[in-house]
Amino acid sequence: MKVNTGLANLRHEYSLKSLSKSTVASDPFEQFAGWMNEALAAEVNDPTAMTLATADADGKPSARIVLLKGFDRNGFLFFTNYESKKGSDLILNPNAVLHFFWPDLERQVIISGTVEKTSREESEAYFATRPFESRIGAWASRQSGVIDSRNALEEKFNELIAKYSDEDVPLPPFWGGFRLKPESFEFWQGRESRLHDRICYERMDGGWTIFRRSP
Repeated sequence: MKVNTGLANLRHEYSLKSLSKSTVASDPFEQFAGWMNEALAAEVNDPTAMTLATADADGKPSARIVLLKGFDRNGFLFFTNYESKKGSDLILNPNAVLHFFWPDLERQVIISGTVEKTSREESEAYFATRPFESRIGAWASRQSGVIDSRNALEEKFNELIAKYSDEDVPLPPFWGGFRLKPESFEFWQGRESRLHDRICYERMDGGWTIFRRSP
């Protein structure tokens, strides 16, 4: 196998903005909302895409990209198949991390906390907003399960399209939302010479303490 020996020489100097304790919002949800609004305004690619890191009952980690579907002071919302790898991990071990990376803005956000399932009603309300094909896909895919072939998946998908062509697609019993309730936030702004700004929030006695980490 040929190895690209130039990888170690790839570098990008960060210089767009700075971040300090004196300029961030006192509330991390407000700080996140400000940064998300800036990402949306800058039209960065997939601003709601986030890495969801989980661990199973034995502490073995895994990570994947999911989409943020909403947030408020109650937490950060995403939806999935509860029987998938991530769903199974979160049911057994509710500790999780969300990670946003917006390279066009030279920014990252890390949010750590615990998850809980959304109510059935909340999951149904979101599921009803999904495109028809996405609702069918939720039924067709036993996410993370082993399948015989792509053709088998597509045959199941087409069978379900025919079944539900004249009626509403119900929420699968194995599908729904999780809400991550944050215990900590880290806002990362790239800076020159790798001396990045890392401003952190941790929940303390019903409020938030703010501090800076070394890069």
